[in-house]
Amino acid sequence: MTKKMGQAFLKMHGAGNDFVVLDLRQVSLRVDANLARAIADRRTGVGCDQVISIEPSNRGDAFMRIHNPDGSEAQACGNATRCVASLLLAEHDTGKSTGQTVIETQAGLLPAQAIEDGWFQVDMGPAYLDWQDIPLSHEMDSLQLDLTLAPEAGSGAGPVLSDPCAVGMGNPHAVFFVDDLDTIDIPSVGPALENHALFPERANIGFVQVTGPDQLRLRVWERSAGLTLACGSGACAALVASHRRGKCGRRAELTVDGGRLIIEWRAEDGHVLMSGPVATAYRGELDVALLATAA
Repeated sequence: MTKKMGQAFLKMHGAGNDFVVLDLRQVSLRVDANLARAIADRRTGVGCDQVISIEPSNRGDAFMRIHNPDGSEAQACGNATRCVASLLLAEHDTGKSTGQTVIETQAGLLPAQAIEDGWFQVDMGPAYLDWQDIPLSHEMDSLQLDLTLAPEAGSGAGPVLSDPCAVGMGNPHAVFFVDDLDTIDIPSVGPALENHALFPERANIGFVQVTGPDQLRLRVWERSAGLTLACGSGACAALVASHRRGKCGRRAELTVDGGRLIIEWRAEDGHVLMSGPVATAYRGELDVALLATAA
């Protein structure tokens, strides 16, 4: 009897933002919402913040498809882009001597390169600041949104949150500035902010504390994923928002729960560059029974 084969995967992370990465360039398997949910389940699947599929591309070296734990697709993920870039650059048959690769995503083409000490840098493209490009539900100044969330009395959810800055990074972000991140009960306030009527596509919600000159601490409630150890596009949005509000320069170090990232908002073209580490935790194989959920 011929044994049916499963699908190989890598468990990777960028600053603690963890992924199940599937190289599907040479196979017919495609991840749908059902399979993504099964893989991402931390009790009955592998468990991850996002499921990443590497697929063929006619525009870049590969297409990166991103599924959230609820099965929905995301347009961009900076930490996952670094992970995929590290895999593509490690392929000796690519003939790439420059240490650069281009990854196609729903947010566009993202150039990436290897830099020092095992870090990788991704050009995340331009930051979108116009309300319709983020998008917001109606016209307003993205520098300071008319949005306030007051925690319920006695809930212990922390201080009043108000006047965030909105940034589009291929996905929508709202960034709140707080005096002390540890006073914010993010799991309590995150869902209401993510699903606020101001965000027609929902939003990733960032909370930033300025800790020093060009030093920021960041935590992000990601839409469809919840509180994660790091959010690459969220870090990019946080840097852009912080610079726009006069809280840092165009380049800063961001400390996230899973490590640190360096973000730069380039003046000449408005592109945002994200630099950070990648790591592989282990390799495995998805069982055919799990793969059957995609049928």
